[in-house]
Amino acid sequence: MISIVLPAFNEATMLETTVRTVVEGFRARGGPFEVHVVENGSTDDTAAVARRLAGAWPEVQVASLGYADYGDALRAGLLASTGDAAVIFDVDYYDLAFAAAALDALDASADPTGPVVVVGSKRAPGAQDERTMLRRLATAIFSGILRRLFGLSLSDTHGMKVVSLAALRPIVAECRCGADLFDTELIIRAERAGLRVAEIPVVVRELRPSRTSILRRVPRTLGGIIRLRRVLGRPPKR
Repeated sequence: MISIVLPAFNEATMLETTVRTVVEGFRARGGPFEVHVVENGSTDDTAAVARRLAGAWPEVQVASLGYADYGDALRAGLLASTGDAAVIFDVDYYDLAFAAAALDALDASADPTGPVVVVGSKRAPGAQDERTMLRRLATAIFSGILRRLFGLSLSDTHGMKVVSLAALRPIVAECRCGADLFDTELIIRAERAGLRVAEIPVVVRELRPSRTSILRRVPRTLGGIIRLRRVLGRPPKR
């Protein structure tokens, strides 16, 4: 079973197209799957659209948090998932080809020593990031901070990824940071537990402009990094 987790905040205009594409893509792939749409704090008709889609497609399940928090939505979707592996997409950022490649790379049943997380990296060699220069710079600085403060080996933590739920369910439950840093904390904890992580270069094309300006996001992210350092401490000596 494969679980697909889709956090959704004010996505009434895009949600149906994304869910249809994902459902049709995984039906064509074959094998059982489920789609968890986690609506969180929307002020538009996202919740109603999600419920309608769940009524139309049996693979779709819907949860609502009642408040806006991307990280908490991811956590809720992963904890509700029943699959052995989970694909994490955003409503405005998804790629079925990446999911297929990452699931093949995961394939823990064939290789128990394989990775438990595969990230779609915007910065790995071969990636093509078509976002603005300012956003690319912010990602580079953020990644540098993570390497310096936490010893992270990957070049990116945000965006699309595939995770082994069979291996990571206990770690998902341990993660304490929400907002923008839940998936970053998950990857750092996986590495510190001695588990392998990997990345695949991806193409990044924005389907819409970013909803949060860099000027607003930077202070929030820096505050989150300070909290994450308090939670996780220094990286272990190698």
